This record gives sequence, structure tokens and C-alpha cells, in this order.
Amino acid sequence: MTTGRTVIALEARLRDCRNVITLGVRPNFSDYSPEQVRMLREAPIVYYPTGFYADLFDAMGKATFPSYHNYKCVQDKIKQTALLTMLDIPHPRTRVYYGKHQKSKIRDQFDFPLIAKTPRGSALGRGVFLIKDQESLQAYCDQHPVAYIQEYLPIDRDIRIVVIGGRVVHAYWRKSQEGDFRTNVFCGGRILLDDVPDAAHELARRTARACQWNDVGVDICRHDGRYYVIEANMKYGREGFRQAGIDYTALMEKLIDEGTI
Repeated sequence: MTTGRTVIALEARLRDCRNVITLGVRPNFSDYSPEQVRMLREAPIVYYPTGFYADLFDAMGKATFPSYHNYKCVQDKIKQTALLTMLDIPHPRTRVYYGKHQKSKIRDQFDFPLIAKTPRGSALGRGVFLIKDQESLQAYCDQHPVAYIQEYLPIDRDIRIVVIGGRVVHAYWRKSQEGDFRTNVFCGGRILLDDVPDAAHELARRTARACQWNDVGVDICRHDGRYYVIEANMKYGREGFRQAGIDYTALMEKLIDEGTI
């Protein structure tokens, strides 16, 4: 069923959609005009409110899209790993270490090579390191108050599956370039539009549903016949849509008109 509704957004992600009024993000709520304040207060859902306003809208009982649960885990690998583990969603073996005493136990629990990541605030493949020796591990630990350590899975590609409103809207492979273990397009990874197995689709849907993430790029890898969720990206790029010939703006307009989101 098509609703033909118009929605209110703060961030600019939907600014090109014909059925969205984008107000912009004001650090001081008092900077919105009286009419804009009325629109926000009366809107049943506020779209792309930012992490700051998502907290506040949730406190006042107003729904947002993406959900408040999305914003709790944006660029926070520690929370994501904890949540995936609690929900028994397959995830590469990962541990977090605080302080020198805990970090001294990394080698007791992981062999080289291993993956180390900047646990919060990193994206686009930045802050991801393939650690092959003790000297590199020590340098990483010296630069990171909290060490996020993950087992290394020898793969040269992974899968990005975008789930919006509980529906898989796009799925594609990402292949690392020669000499780099990272598959991120920003780091030179190549998008492959080969068929993505149904098992990966189902794992992405199950993950998004269980974590209450309703606008997310789920990164999945296959190793030894099993699928693992590597991490979730709430600020995923659109290059995969472009290469597949999918008009992202038209897609979002359709999902809004249908009442899917």
C-alpha cells in the first residue's frame, strides 16, 4: 500500500527525496523556527536525527528512523561485539583488553597474525591493522588505551548486505586489492556483483532483526564453510548501489511511500 506521506528529517541523507522535508541539524534546539519546532513535535517519526538528537527523542518517547538502537552502536565495535556475542550471532573470536595488565595476556589468547582495530570512531577501513609480530602489537597497544583484538581469518573478500526496514535492498561482494587484507572500497577494495548466497542474506536479516538495526550495512565473511558477521556499518557508502545501477534516492522514496520505513 502506498501512503504518499511526507516525513521530517534532520540529517541530509534524504535531502534529495521528494517526500522528505530536511530541516538540517541545529546544535541548539532553540535555533529551529517555531514552525520547525511544531513539525518536529507533531511528527510521529523523525528521520536521521543524529546520535545527539536520537537520545533526546528516545527520552521523550518519539520514534526515529533509523532506530535509537542503530545510534547506540554507530562506530562502536566494542558494543557491537558484545551484542553479537550475547545474541549468539556468529562473529570472529574477539576480545577487548583494558590497561597494561590485560594487554599483556593478548599473546596467551591469540596467535600471530591477528587483527587489531581502533574500537571506536573508525570507519572506511581506517583503524584496522594486520599484526604479525610482537613489535607491531606493542606499537598498536601503545597507541590504543583499549585494545580490540580479533582472530585473523585468511579471506580475500567479504559481503556487504544492506538491510533497510527488515528488507535486504542490496548485497554485493567486496574483494581486497593485491597486497592489502582490507576489502573496504575506500582502501582499494573492488565491488563484485556476483550472486550472494541465501545463507548470507538470512544471516544479515537475522542480525538486523535481533539487534533492532533497521538501516544497516552488515559485513559478512565466509570461512571454512561458515558465515560470520564481521561488523555493522550504520553509515554505509552508496558506491555499491551506484555500480549496481540502483537509484538510492528513488529507493528511499519508495520505502517511505510504502510505509516500510
